[in-house]
Amino acid sequence: MVKINVNGTEINVLNIGNDDYISLTDMLKAKDGDFFISDWLRNRNTVEFLGIWEKVYNPKFNYGEYATIRNKAGLNNYKISVKEWVEKTNAIGLKATAGRYGGTYAHKDLAFEFGMWISAEFKVYLIREFQRLKEEENKLLGWDIRRNLSKINYHLQTEAIRENLIPNIITGYQKNNIYASEADLLNVALFGQTAKEWKDTNPNLNGNIRDYANAAQLVCLSNLESLNSVFINDGIAQNQRIEKLNQVAIYQMELLLSHKQVIKWNKLEKRGG
Repeated sequence: MVKINVNGTEINVLNIGNDDYISLTDMLKAKDGDFFISDWLRNRNTVEFLGIWEKVYNPKFNYGEYATIRNKAGLNNYKISVKEWVEKTNAIGLKATAGRYGGTYAHKDLAFEFGMWISAEFKVYLIREFQRLKEEENKLLGWDIRRNLSKINYHLQTEAIRENLIPNIITGYQKNNIYASEADLLNVALFGQTAKEWKDTNPNLNGNIRDYANAAQLVCLSNLESLNSVFINDGIAQNQRIEKLNQVAIYQMELLLSHKQVIKWNKLEKRGG
């Protein structure tokens, strides 16, 4: 559940499966005068639009019930609630929810249409704020992918350590020291300092040195972890590996920092921070 702010009106956005549903209940707060979702739902143009949308996206839509509702839509004495609409037609575009974030939600396509009933200006700002939300989510997704890629490659390195550097009989403390030593091998090769050295010079920052890496450094780190696992399996000594990894880090960082996509990522990270 996330919120967007449309001209001072806070609106909940609920993710269901792979789709986004926007709160019509919240959107109504921006409407002047008494207005109900059922008023919008009884309009013939609304019903026809909903029916077309369901036809495109919902193979289980009940066309028989829909035809009955469409014939009655617009009559002065006819009204239908969202709950009735969903139950009768098996619609998926509208949802009535209960609980803390309860209310009526609509698939973003339908919510944008509903926004026109609030006002044309409101609809434009609603679409703009929703698009801004998606851009922010995509930026975070890209960051998470790079972070997870680094974690996956780190797993390859730890497996190589376990199979090649850890003796059969060893204490847990000694084992952890070996893992920490290899992690710091990469820290020195890429960042020029160990995790402890970074922490000593940045006592007020939470997390560790890698949490503050930029996009280029995370990509390079991922590559170094993969290379180090290969070097370990090849039996290359640690003092030789750190020289090789440092050379690779310098070469890759020079290339990465001039890459257009990495420059774009770094700009987005600075803007988000």
